[in-house]
Amino acid sequence: MADPQNDNQAYERAHKRVVALRDFYMHLMWYVALSLGLFAIDMLTPGGPWFFWPVVGWGIFVLVHGVSLVLEGSVLSDKWEERKTRQFMEKDRERLGGPPRPPRPLAP
Repeated sequence: MADPQNDNQAYERAHKRVVALRDFYMHLMWYVALSLGLFAIDMLTPGGPWFFWPVVGWGIFVLVHGVSLVLEGSVLSDKWEERKTRQFMEKDRERLGGPPRPPRPLAP
């Protein structure tokens, strides 16, 4: 039987991840849109090209934001080892034909 507390915890973790991804996509969308706008303004005004510097500067922040999302679920994460262990245990159960067991809750 499913444990409602574990289900709630799993939902909260998944929802937090979805919100973080949505925030990154919004950040990326604004970066692309405003970079194109800066490029257009730079091309329509006299003087040397200046749009490159704010685009590169902001691009570094977008890159850091994206890398932080990737590393959140990576080997550097506190819960990666536990998740990977459960994943391998589940594969072994499926391979051996045993009934799947519900996953243990992640440690807080």
